[in-house]
Amino acid sequence: MKRYLLSTLTLSMMAAFAGAADNVHSAAAGTTSGIETQYIDQGVRVQDDFFGHLNGKWLQTTEIPSDRTSWGTFIALRDSTQGQIRGIVEADQKKPGKKAGSDEQKIGDLYTSFMDEKKLETLAVKPLAGELNRIRALKDKKGVPALVAHLSQIGVSVPYGIGVAQDAKESTKYATYIRQGGLGLPDRDYYLKMDDKRMAGIKAKYEQHVTNMLALSGDKDAAARAKAIVAFETELAQVQWNRVDLRDPNKSYNKMSVDELSKLTPDYDWKAALGAAGIGNKADYVIVGQPSYITGFNQVLAKTDLETVKSYFQWQVLREFSPFLSKAFVDERFDFYGKTLSGVKEMEPRWKRGVSTVEGALGEALGREYTAQYFPPERKARMEELVKNVLAAYKESIDKLDWMGPETKKEAQAKLAKFNPKIGYPNKWRDYSKLAIKKDDLIGNVMRTATFSYNRNISKLGKPIDREEWGMTPQTINAYYNSRLNEIVFPAAILQPPFFNAAADDAVNYGAIGAVIGHEIGHGFDDKGSQSDGDGNLRNWWTKEDEARFKAKTDMLVKQYDAFEPVPGYHVNGALTLGENIGDNSGLAIAYKAYKISLHGQPAPVIDGLSGDQRFFMGFGQVWRSKMRDEAAINQVKTDPHSPGQFRANGTLRNQAAFYEAFGVKEGDKMYLKPEERVTIW
Repeated sequence: MKRYLLSTLTLSMMAAFAGAADNVHSAAAGTTSGIETQYIDQGVRVQDDFFGHLNGKWLQTTEIPSDRTSWGTFIALRDSTQGQIRGIVEADQKKPGKKAGSDEQKIGDLYTSFMDEKKLETLAVKPLAGELNRIRALKDKKGVPALVAHLSQIGVSVPYGIGVAQDAKESTKYATYIRQGGLGLPDRDYYLKMDDKRMAGIKAKYEQHVTNMLALSGDKDAAARAKAIVAFETELAQVQWNRVDLRDPNKSYNKMSVDELSKLTPDYDWKAALGAAGIGNKADYVIVGQPSYITGFNQVLAKTDLETVKSYFQWQVLREFSPFLSKAFVDERFDFYGKTLSGVKEMEPRWKRGVSTVEGALGEALGREYTAQYFPPERKARMEELVKNVLAAYKESIDKLDWMGPETKKEAQAKLAKFNPKIGYPNKWRDYSKLAIKKDDLIGNVMRTATFSYNRNISKLGKPIDREEWGMTPQTINAYYNSRLNEIVFPAAILQPPFFNAAADDAVNYGAIGAVIGHEIGHGFDDKGSQSDGDGNLRNWWTKEDEARFKAKTDMLVKQYDAFEPVPGYHVNGALTLGENIGDNSGLAIAYKAYKISLHGQPAPVIDGLSGDQRFFMGFGQVWRSKMRDEAAINQVKTDPHSPGQFRANGTLRNQAAFYEAFGVKEGDKMYLKPEERVTIW
């Protein structure tokens, strides 16, 4: 992990903070602040643009690497961690005497199969011949359900997905879910917003990309087929739900029998579809995410000619597996998905793509080795203490809420008491013994990996809930909340500077990883999470009055974030990002309270001329240090429930009363919001 030398503040900087730093003790010798003060831009007032002030010199001097869509704290840490993972992968690759079927053999041989470019050049599209021929052999649309099931099993994008997850209203058992899918572009807007010249241009280039891919595979009528494919996908996009509707857990919960499902699509055989998918008669019912889409899909399929349907599935096979074919396919895919869609200048080095492939297939096997080498036990112990304090702060905060009545508070406290923290790595590691990996069969390895994951998921049906399972690998720079297990999960790799700095004073850690902890707990009480109880069931535990007051606050937050504009003409979608924005705002507010609890009534020290409160907020602000290419930023506001980094920092801080005190923010400053316009929820 790259570490930065701390610089001292200039007199002008210290003068700006002098009033806020009164009546605090000096730091003990050797204590570090954890704040990368060398990036502070004195030319930007902290009261006008906190993000630009704290990170200004970094923003001025940092170029986004040519193989990246963006660069910042998360990605730099991921880059550093990926280098560590590469060391593990290559050590397993070279390890003598590996036992056949061992995790080391699979890791090493999968990497070898990816890195053997010469072999892939000789094969070209041949590894996909079986799948493409299977699609060509489709005699009529009655065969579509079985084909969709097969392609799903090998990891290909299809118009709907079938999977198994906890029943959102009966979280003690698994259920079968059916959800919309099947588009080659990131969102329905890329097909439908043709009044937007940028969207229209991307769609045209997408059609050319499909043409080029089909031509590489030997299709002599590629242009005409590509036109038909994009038209088919456009019709699918027209009947799909938008991303704001997809966020509504109750709207997306539509429980029905297979017979009821069949009535939605009179021309589509769902019994055949579920049978081919491995569900068969094991499901008493299914939960349909978007019923109107299922009906719409049936109508689109019915009016589309068989040749176009086959071309569409062939394209999806090529799209999915092109990264694992010869250079011509890899380059063509990158030219569209990398350059055109994301603005990336050049492809990642092959070793990085190889390591990512291994991580996608054998993530926990790598994670086991990673944590043994890079995650000391004391780091987990200190994180447990931080989580305990943040949970205590939430408990205290709920009791003191002035907008929530006692009945709802009781329910909120009951849910909070049932939160289950997971830190570092799983107690039970994933078993990969049924996954076969061969040194000379990359496409086969990728398909078998997808099938292994698919079968593992489908096999859950009818079994007890696996409460030990993790949804992220230990080497992931991220964290998450799972509403159905009511758990907060913090992988080992995020517990590094600047998120967690074992050598730094607590202020920066509470501002950084403490806010991450608070954020994930906050998801249990955001606009979606608040619809589930402590047992993970969708259940309205709110009084009507409290629900209305909560909605009034979240509506204000939507309006705040709607105003942010990362690229001219493209605004943040406050409704799409609402859950994450609630997590940020609530998480930081609660982390601040937890930080105060950790001081045990003692004043915080001054370090580098900064008070404890200032370091706390700066710890939060430097976590979101980032810059992004315009193409990627537009993609983000269209598809991502997270706001861009600068708004996660500034947008959150403007709602924190303690931030105003720490930095002397006053009316007339650009960071200032009137007290009645600030949103404080938890």
